[in-house]
Amino acid sequence: MTRLPELAAAFAPHYELAAKLLPHAFADGDGSHDASHLIRVWKNAARIQAEEGGDPRILSAAVLLHDCVAVEKNSPRRAEASRLAAEKAWQILDGLGWRTADISPVAHAILTHSFSANLPPETLEAKILQDADRLDAIGMVGAARCFYIAGRMGSGLYDPLDPLAENRTLDDKAFAIDHFETKLFRLADGFQTATGRRLAAERQARLRGVLAMLLDEI
Repeated sequence: MTRLPELAAAFAPHYELAAKLLPHAFADGDGSHDASHLIRVWKNAARIQAEEGGDPRILSAAVLLHDCVAVEKNSPRRAEASRLAAEKAWQILDGLGWRTADISPVAHAILTHSFSANLPPETLEAKILQDADRLDAIGMVGAARCFYIAGRMGSGLYDPLDPLAENRTLDDKAFAIDHFETKLFRLADGFQTATGRRLAAERQARLRGVLAMLLDEI
């Protein structure tokens, strides 16, 4: 990772930890779960933590490792991704000499952050990670990531005869904008912290604006 020092600096004041964890943090080739995603999630998490509290060291490790196991969106094992990442994170942190008492909350936050896993976060750090990660799935960036992933999966942008699925079943594997209704618009109702909910409302409005502009052009 040739840009490791610069990337690690983006996680200040935890850049030393970031330098150790970034080589394990994501797989190459997925632009929706790459270093830029981790940096955005960290910015979201730091913003929420500044208002809500929580242990920043636990939170930074959870952010850095929450996608350390890559499972494609269309994989039958997608719901296992957060469990696999939590297990790998445990091994990584144990190898760095972390105490079990510190590894456990990191692993819990990673385990429960995923929409697909559908597990409730029980600690403040876990709630913040879930909110921070979901903020990156809505708003302008969320729309961009949605279209990027649709391209990776070979999906179309929309059904040319029924874009809003008024007379068909929603199918986000076939059409990108179906994912707005099947998942993205549902995320704002599930935020765990007051700060996260406020930020989600702003981004939800942007996401609806993206869809409205797209529909206006087709």
